[in-house]
Amino acid sequence: MSSSRPQTHTRPLTVLTSLFFMWGLITSLNDILIPHLKAMFSLSYVQAMLIQFCFFAAYFIVSVPAGRLLQRLGYQRGIVAGLCIAAVGCLMFGPAESLRSYPLFLGALFVLAAGITLLQVAANPYVTLLGRPETASSRLNLTQAFNSLGATLGPLLGAVLILGAADQAASAAQGGDSVQGPYQALAAALFVLALVMAMFRLPDAREIERAAEQASHSDVPAAERGRLTAHRHLVLGAVAIFAYVGAEVSIGSFLINLMADPAIASLDHVQAGKYLALYWGAAMVGRFAGSAIMRHIQASRVLALVAAANVVLIGAAIALGGPAAMWLLLATGLMNAVMFPTIFSLALEGLGALTSRGSGLLCMAIVGGAIVPLLQALVADHVGLLVSFAVPLVCYVYIAHYGAAGHRPVAVGVDAAEPPAGAALGAAA
Repeated sequence: MSSSRPQTHTRPLTVLTSLFFMWGLITSLNDILIPHLKAMFSLSYVQAMLIQFCFFAAYFIVSVPAGRLLQRLGYQRGIVAGLCIAAVGCLMFGPAESLRSYPLFLGALFVLAAGITLLQVAANPYVTLLGRPETASSRLNLTQAFNSLGATLGPLLGAVLILGAADQAASAAQGGDSVQGPYQALAAALFVLALVMAMFRLPDAREIERAAEQASHSDVPAAERGRLTAHRHLVLGAVAIFAYVGAEVSIGSFLINLMADPAIASLDHVQAGKYLALYWGAAMVGRFAGSAIMRHIQASRVLALVAAANVVLIGAAIALGGPAAMWLLLATGLMNAVMFPTIFSLALEGLGALTSRGSGLLCMAIVGGAIVPLLQALVADHVGLLVSFAVPLVCYVYIAHYGAAGHRPVAVGVDAAEPPAGAALGAAA
C-alpha cells in the first residue's frame, strides 16, 4: 500500500459516501413509519415492530448471496444493482398506500432493504480497502458520519411530510396518502444515483483484497484462512454487529412512543419525531469526532468505553424515568456513533480475499435490527415501555466485551495473545 493511496482514492471515497447518506436517510424513516402505521392500522407494539423485522430480515436473507454475487460481478456493478432494487422497493409504497394494505407495506420494506443490503455488503468493505489499513476504522467512521447525516434528516423530513400530513387528515386511513410522495422522490434519487455510479470509474476492489491478503500478518493458520468461521474475531464481530444494530434500532423505534407518554414528556408525534433527529444527529457529530479520535487512540478501546457509557445511560434512564429518561436515551446516539464502523473494520482485519464474504456475514448479522426490537416489543407490551429498554442495555454489555477482548484476530481454538505494544494501532484498524 503506497503512501499516496489516500490521495488517489479521494474521488471514489466521495462517491461511496453518497451511498451511506442515502441508506441512512431511508433506514431512519422506519422510525417515522412505526407510529404512523401503528395508528393507521391500530397495531400492538409487536405488530408495529414487524416494520423493522421485515426491513432487517432482508439483511439475514440477502447478505450471504450478496457477498457471493460481489465476488462474481465486482463491487461497482453490485452497487448499481443494489440501488436499482432499493428504488423498486420505494415505488412499491404506491400500491401499498392505495390498497391500505399493511402486508404490502411490509413487502415493500423487504424489497427496499434487500437493495440496501447489497449496498452495505459492497460499500463498507470497499471503504476499508481504499486506503492504509491502519486508518481503516477512521476512514469508515468518516463515511458513516454522512450515513448519520442522512439518518438525522430522515426523521425531520418524515415528521413534516408523513406525521404532519397524517395529523392534518380527517382520519388515519386518509393519513396513508402522506407516505407515497416521499418514497417516490426517494426512488427517483436512487435511480439517478445508480446511473452516476454506472458511469463512474472505480478501482477494482478485488485486486486490493488480494494485495491486502498478501500483506496480512493474521494469526490464523494458512490452511484455515479459507473458512470464515476460522476467524474468531469475525465470528464474534458478527455477534457484536447483531447486538449493536438491534440496540440502536430498538431505541430509535420506541423513542417517539416513549416521548409521547404523559409520564415521560407528553409530546405529540410530530414534536417527538423532530426530537428523534437529535438521536441520529448526535451519532453524526460523534462519527466526525470519532474519525479524528481514532487516528490517535486504539479503536477497540474507544469501542469498549462508549458501549460501557451506554450501559450507564440506559440504566439511569430506567431508574429515573420522567423527562430525564428521554434526554438520557437521546444521548445514547452520541455513544452509538463509532460502534458500527469500528466493529466492522475490526472484524474484517486480515481477511484479504475473504473480505467480501466476511462483509456478507457481518451484514447478515444486521438482522439484529429485526430481532431485538421484537424482543423489546414483547417486554413493552407485557411489562412496560420504559423497562423494555433493558433489552438494548444487555446488547451494549456484549459490545463492551468485544471492544475489550473479543476483537483480537486469532484462529478459533487458539488462545488470544496480547498484541505487541507497537502494533496496537495497526491491530485496531
